Amino acid sequence: MPYLNITEVESAVTSLATAFPGASDLIELPEPSVEGRACHALRIGTVPAGTNDCVVLIGGVHAREWGSCEILVDLAADLLEAYAAGTGLVYGGTGFTADDVRKILRELDLVVFPLVNPDGRRYSQTVEPMWRKNRNPAQSGGDPERIGVDINRNYDFLFDFETAFDPAAAPRVSSDPGDLVYQGPRPFSEPETRNVRWLLDSCPRTRWFIDVHSYSEALLTVWGDDENQSGEPSQNFLNPAYDHQRGRGADAYGEYFAKSDADDSMVLARQFCAALHGVRGRTYRPMSGYHLYPTCGTSDDYAHARHIVDERKGKILGFTVEWGDTAGGFHPPWAEMERIILDVDAGLVRFCLTALT
Repeated sequence: MPYLNITEVESAVTSLATAFPGASDLIELPEPSVEGRACHALRIGTVPAGTNDCVVLIGGVHAREWGSCEILVDLAADLLEAYAAGTGLVYGGTGFTADDVRKILRELDLVVFPLVNPDGRRYSQTVEPMWRKNRNPAQSGGDPERIGVDINRNYDFLFDFETAFDPAAAPRVSSDPGDLVYQGPRPFSEPETRNVRWLLDSCPRTRWFIDVHSYSEALLTVWGDDENQSGEPSQNFLNPAYDHQRGRGADAYGEYFAKSDADDSMVLARQFCAALHGVRGRTYRPMSGYHLYPTCGTSDDYAHARHIVDERKGKILGFTVEWGDTAGGFHPPWAEMERIILDVDAGLVRFCLTALT
């Protein structure tokens, strides 16, 4: 099977909701994409929505990272089919019992949103394979090379990066529409990011958030703006006293991450990596986003920051999967992508089981 086009991703989500009505619900996102495409997510669980804590998984954010959609579609199909058949799941050398599958569906809500950026994916698959952003022309000035916003820089976390970061930090974000990492004119300027925000608002029992990307063979925890530390709560993204100091690493500033949250995040990340390794021996690294490269405006940091900005919101531990390696790039040969799907889905199933312990 080749990579799915956008019609096939949507069809897979809607077909699963139809085929497994007792264990899934179709969620229509409130806003169409820039080019007017409707977007859907799938809730997986056998009890009424809102009864259990929730894991929100999103993919298809960066248009050129084609396999992210397939990873999430296959995860949903695997869990629903195994639950209906009363069987376990086997991913190479990593296996899960029928009881494991039942536990996930009965004790968790999984909200799976495989295709956040349909316009960008279509453009990448039909016109420019390395296209990354969405297809919003509003800031382009009519120049086709300046179309689009990097969806994963458009969230409300340290959006004013020129103020937040040390001038020498060089975070991977830009205010220039011609750049791949253009953040957009303001936080949540894009319907695609507003849809993700709506999902988190609509699922107040969300406790874990995973954004599926490529490539680096890693599972990233927060934060992306600087090294983590758990000793100085005043050193945090809300404190203007530390403006122009973030992003260097190995200096006086570190982004505060409560020790219990840091510990819980690392346990989940290590379990994900261990289960993935068991499939066929691939080694993914658990690490903070900053240790990949400094960023801001990303989905995982925003998800965790929500409860710090507004204590009425529930605490969410945020993660980003970076599947694949430099050899395969963003479009591995399909035979290798099939193996990557097994790797990552094994890690995600273990993640869900670990979240329940």
